[in-house]
Amino acid sequence: MVGGSLENAICRAFKWSLKNRKSTAPMPPFRNSASWHTACFALTAFIAASPLHAQNEGSAFPAPPAAPAVDLPPINGFNPVPNSNPNPDLKDVRLDAVLTDEGPAVQHGLTWRVFSPIPGGDGKLPLLATSEGGSADFQLGSGEYFINVVFGRAGATKKIRVPTDGSLPKQVMNLDAGALVLNAVSGSDVRIPPKELTFSIYSSDVKEDGERALVSTDVKPSTVVRLNSGTYHIVSDYGDVNAVIRADIQVEAGKMTEATIQHRAAKLTLKLVSEAGGEAIADTKWSILASSGDVISESVGAFPTVVLAEGNYIAIARNKDKFYQRDFNVQAGVNTDIEVLLDRDAQAQNTAD
Repeated sequence: MVGGSLENAICRAFKWSLKNRKSTAPMPPFRNSASWHTACFALTAFIAASPLHAQNEGSAFPAPPAAPAVDLPPINGFNPVPNSNPNPDLKDVRLDAVLTDEGPAVQHGLTWRVFSPIPGGDGKLPLLATSEGGSADFQLGSGEYFINVVFGRAGATKKIRVPTDGSLPKQVMNLDAGALVLNAVSGSDVRIPPKELTFSIYSSDVKEDGERALVSTDVKPSTVVRLNSGTYHIVSDYGDVNAVIRADIQVEAGKMTEATIQHRAAKLTLKLVSEAGGEAIADTKWSILASSGDVISESVGAFPTVVLAEGNYIAIARNKDKFYQRDFNVQAGVNTDIEVLLDRDAQAQNTAD
């Protein structure tokens, strides 16, 4: 049922609109108050039944209709159509590296770098791109570039020009490189434990200050070291005292060179004993003197070990504020015990023997 307040409001508005209308069309006649109320009632019922009134029931003035909804895609849902050729000015640059002019392309272990030829603010050439593995493919704009390829300790650099028109042929860079594997023995054929042996590789060229350029350090035995072809100065350290051997070794392009260096040294175990072959006495301090009298090694313990180059030495043992010593000789490849006796007379006899 339509409320009376709504009917009265509509009738008053309807009456006012008829009285103040500007149209020249004739007004519909109302014979009596009953016909007038009938018209008002019909108009009220029509408005009450409309959807607009149903959404605003209880209000004499319905809210204005809402704007129609527009189905727009979300902003983050916009996906531009990808350009299949974002920069048509880029050219394909394909690179291969070989160990020799006639050798096959290296398939792994390469590191490629592309540099701009124009130095940056720090004075260095800006690095533009890198690639690792075997052959490399880059997309570069027209202009000049420096291409550097590294294979272990071997490397090569080349300047290329990417043309504005046409394509650039595949670039093949010759590393002129081989490999070196180092090992060493003591004496003629005594194996040296790998943990006691290291190698350093230097350039064969001597600089003005008498030094050589270091190529690689702390190289372990049986390690494959890739190098440019040429002669290298090898320094081998056995132990950490004075067993050092130097050698010059030639590396050939496309080949693996295996070199075994012969150390003229031996590994010794020092013991302070009360009698020959007896048990080593603990808490002993040791000093090893070269034939010149210089101290070349010091240690503490019941039976420390030391590697010494062949030659004559003096072992001095200190225990409980007493000193004991013995002269001894080192022969290459002869690993042995050096016993120092507490009994000086026995020690003298032992040294003479």
